[in-house]
Amino acid sequence: MNQQGADRPPVKSADRTLELLEALAAGGPRGLVELSRELDIPKSSLHGLLRTMSQRGWVETDATGTRFGLGVRALQVGAAYLDSDDAIGLVNATLDALSARFGETVHLGRLDGPNVVYIAKRESAHPLRLFSAIGRRLPAHATALGKALLATRADAEVDRLLDWPLAALTPHTLTTPDALHAELARVRESGHAEDREENTEGIMCLAVAVPLRTPAVDAISVSVPLARLRDTTVAEIVTDLHRHATQLRAAAHLLP
Repeated sequence: MNQQGADRPPVKSADRTLELLEALAAGGPRGLVELSRELDIPKSSLHGLLRTMSQRGWVETDATGTRFGLGVRALQVGAAYLDSDDAIGLVNATLDALSARFGETVHLGRLDGPNVVYIAKRESAHPLRLFSAIGRRLPAHATALGKALLATRADAEVDRLLDWPLAALTPHTLTTPDALHAELARVRESGHAEDREENTEGIMCLAVAVPLRTPAVDAISVSVPLARLRDTTVAEIVTDLHRHATQLRAAAHLLP
């Protein structure tokens, strides 16, 4: 869209439809009254919108017909996005290799505004693991993936990108500009980001940006419960992440 088109107000019905889909994706099934209050859409208008989306398979109701959640059509579109993404195909072998070596949860994350979104993962081989799901969105400042990507940008751009004041997901989350800027400076110097219980208590994540585009929009991470973490493991993971990032940089020309 050109700048002239971007300045025009959105089509109201389309805007409401997308707001509804995003709300259901972020918060799960809800009732009509709750959705009306959250989205500031009159119940009569929202009911008609939900009925139409239900008929098209974008929304489903529970057995009572009073709670609404995403329908199977949303899954179809999400899966088509993942299937058509060339970067995911290129990074899949890296995710497999990291998973096989360390047996821990491995993610490919993408920066989306102030958030990072999980777009691919490999499960841990252990019962004690990080809970995550493809499509989950987390504040970039509170994750190793997000900080690895924010560090590829100047502090001024980071400040424009994030939602201030920053949310604290745990008592360890960095929420002030000075603390975050200092952390990003350390990431730029070391080449990798760390999240020690900033997103989930009891979990440490290590991540590096994947240099497929400039600035990078994708990053890979390994997440390990602190109960299983040793200093040697951290060093080994960081070394492997850097090695794979170098290999992916060399393969970036394969992308369209």
